[in-house]
Amino acid sequence: MHQTQKDILGILIFKEKARFAELNISSISNDHFAFHLKRLIEQGLIKKNNQGFYSLSIVGKECANRLDVDSKKIDIERQAKIGVLVVCVNDSKNTKYLIQQRLKHPYYGFYGFISGKIRWGETVCEAAQRELEEETGLKAKVHLVGIEHKIDYSKENKLLEDKYFYIVKATNPMGQLLESFRGGRNTWLTKEDVKKLPDLFDDVLKAIEVVDKGRLTFFEDKYNVSRY
Repeated sequence: MHQTQKDILGILIFKEKARFAELNISSISNDHFAFHLKRLIEQGLIKKNNQGFYSLSIVGKECANRLDVDSKKIDIERQAKIGVLVVCVNDSKNTKYLIQQRLKHPYYGFYGFISGKIRWGETVCEAAQRELEEETGLKAKVHLVGIEHKIDYSKENKLLEDKYFYIVKATNPMGQLLESFRGGRNTWLTKEDVKKLPDLFDDVLKAIEVVDKGRLTFFEDKYNVSRY
């Protein structure tokens, strides 16, 4: 894939839609850039609506999800992804959980916990601490409480995501909460408030149960998601 096409996917992963000028960050000629947009459309990775906005297709979202935004490399081999799911809990009597609204594709707008891939050579706890600090600005004590195998299907029963998460409980958070960042927004909510959220990831309440029990638990489920 041409670098310009990777750049386009790298921008659209953080936007619901964008116009031509917003995507041409390399400032190449309009004809040259239009060629790469056309190629992505032909490959079914992006689509253009009647108002002139471009956005990722379902296939494009899956491809962009395998794109390393920094290196612009795409993982071609399809296999279950391994990551951490960080459930950060405050230490007050009125227990609250740190919830993140995802503002990048796939699952743009969904609410859940901080998550991310485990990097080459990282331990589970190192990955959890890194993701927590990068996306919230907080540091905390972390320990493993569960493992989840989560498989997501579209409403048409097409396999979209296959992930293993190490569920990590983070306690005694310290620092100034980063309420928003490129890719999401963070907020503290009680369990009752979490239940009321729209577009809540299917596994959030199960993860809370695992954290509250405090003993190592494994579960796996298949879900049909409302949108991707």
